[in-house]
Amino acid sequence: MIIGIPKEIKEQENRVGATPAMVALLASDGHTVLVQTGAGSGAGIPDGDYVAAGAQLVESGREVFERADMIIKVKEPLPPEYGLIRPGQILFTYFHFAASRELTEAMVRSGAHCFAYETLDVGGRLPLLDPMSEVAGRMSIQVGAYYLEKHNGGRGVLLGGVPGVEPASVLILGGGTVGTNAAKMAAGMGANVVVMDIDLDRLRYLDDVLPKNVTLLYSTPYAIREHLPRADLVVGAVLVKGARAPRLIRREDLALMKSDGPVVVDVAVDQGGCIETCRPTTHADPTYVIDGVVHYCVANMPGAVPRTSTFALTNATAPYARKLAKMGAKAAAADPLLGTAANVLAGQVTHDGVAAAFGMECVAAGRVL
Repeated sequence: MIIGIPKEIKEQENRVGATPAMVALLASDGHTVLVQTGAGSGAGIPDGDYVAAGAQLVESGREVFERADMIIKVKEPLPPEYGLIRPGQILFTYFHFAASRELTEAMVRSGAHCFAYETLDVGGRLPLLDPMSEVAGRMSIQVGAYYLEKHNGGRGVLLGGVPGVEPASVLILGGGTVGTNAAKMAAGMGANVVVMDIDLDRLRYLDDVLPKNVTLLYSTPYAIREHLPRADLVVGAVLVKGARAPRLIRREDLALMKSDGPVVVDVAVDQGGCIETCRPTTHADPTYVIDGVVHYCVANMPGAVPRTSTFALTNATAPYARKLAKMGAKAAAADPLLGTAANVLAGQVTHDGVAAAFGMECVAAGRVL
């Protein structure tokens, strides 16, 4: 199989879909690997390292798409790439289909086989989402602390406080991988932290592993509204696998928050966001203010630390990429794990969360292939 690694074209996206180590594994399996010139430069990986690992360099993304049977990326295809994707081609990347009807319909029209990192399920775990969730969770506190500074539009609050001055209050909605990593960072910086989740077993687990300056609460609309007036920083960390994130904070709820620059960081924005007033932003223009609340809603947060993120991601994706390249699209029906990653196959939506988001028919992978 010919496998293509194009350079990402999303604004300020410097990650790349494969490292030289991953290229070497794919080449050792007998595949031809095409890497677009400069694809790894943003992550500090020179072209020569790919060549040494067995890749062929090509000059343009168009050539990568035209020649490759399988494309491995980091982010979802963007409109300039839609026309490059052809029927029967395999795409393996983050798609987050439920957040975009336009993308979903474009991939249905393409006739390609779309396998999404974020829905690959191993016993209830999402191993290809976890590495970036770890990065985004930790970054949410880093950027939240930055934008709480007065010259960045925030309240002028130091997250950990100092002796004699209380620390900031951080509210984290969701106790999964993002929320847990956010809580560790916020607690480590000395903030007062509240984590809310609807899974009592998860809360019991977090009670054992998180420090004592983290309070764990069962999440209800009432509990969220009760804690919003206290929060200096709110992190949206809710995930529903393959589906749109639930709206937990409404526009009218912002009136409950402090009026002098509290910050919200909605990590769930790439799944539609769990805060109604959030819309995707970029690293080039990451924030905006509504009702006195600073909103940070960058949809590719890990792209800000591309070297860490690229190696963390490809450590997880490489084994599944090798299996998918070996089996081809039939893996959607033949392999139980890769089947959970199949979202759109040959013009049919095959993931129930995506279908439900847009009222589309969901067709079993076995009926398509």
